[in-house]
Amino acid sequence: MPIEIDIAHVARLARLRIESGDLAKLGDELGLILEHAARVQEIDTDGVRPTAHPLGIVNRFRDDTVAPSLARDRVLDAAPEATEDSFVVPPALDAS
Repeated sequence: MPIEIDIAHVARLARLRIESGDLAKLGDELGLILEHAARVQEIDTDGVRPTAHPLGIVNRFRDDTVAPSLARDRVLDAAPEATEDSFVVPPALDAS
């Protein structure tokens, strides 16, 4: 069952600029996608438990433990440029 959709209207809603020559092609492609989605919705999923992922996933992060860090003076001494207590870096945004 073909699904009719106004591609130009959808493009305007999404603030997309689409050339008029591409509208028909995109309409056909979007129609195929929507038809496939409609077929997927017809699948009987009664008794199927909802899942966020098909495989059981467990975080493999290590425990967060407190450990000593490097001394501030030692780290700042290794920096190309530093002030009394911080690194000096070039500005991220041009102020001009």
